[in-house]
Amino acid sequence: MANIKSALKRAQITRIRTTKNAAYKSMMKTAVRRFETSLKGEDQTTAQDNLQKANRIIDKLASKGLVHRNMAARKKSRLTQKLNKSAV
Repeated sequence: MANIKSALKRAQITRIRTTKNAAYKSMMKTAVRRFETSLKGEDQTTAQDNLQKANRIIDKLASKGLVHRNMAARKKSRLTQKLNKSAV
């Protein structure tokens, strides 16, 4: 454990940020899960709304640097493909 005051503060900030980042990532996973559940429910309008919400959250996390921008683009693309396949 650190003895220096500034190191103690940095450790505290790291703990706070870690919990916030975990909450943000959990929020993203929940949004994706809600989209996939609504997709199975055969309701296209709800699925479309949930896709938009998931995309918004994914973009927000990518802009904050919590997920890599390529990962965000890949996830959004795959979710959109799922929606398009179910519409056919």
